[in-house]
Amino acid sequence: MNEVFKALNDPARREILNMLRKGDLTAGEIAEKFEMTAPSISHHLDKLKRAGLVTTEKQGKYVFYSLNTSIIDDLMHYLMNLKK
Repeated sequence: MNEVFKALNDPARREILNMLRKGDLTAGEIAEKFEMTAPSISHHLDKLKRAGLVTTEKQGKYVFYSLNTSIIDDLMHYLMNLKK
């Protein structure tokens, strides 16, 4: 769970997750929305993937990133149980 919180600590990564709520995107489509280098975008996507917050699927020459809703459900369950 620590990797999840570390990944969520960055505003750019939170924005990427927000973008993925609307559907799968390639790294290039994600990069279009930010003023940062391609290696920086790759770094953020790698952090999100290692935290389990996104999944990838290769389709031809493109890699599509998707929001991993199961980890989001686990995170919400964890946070809700903190209140009890």
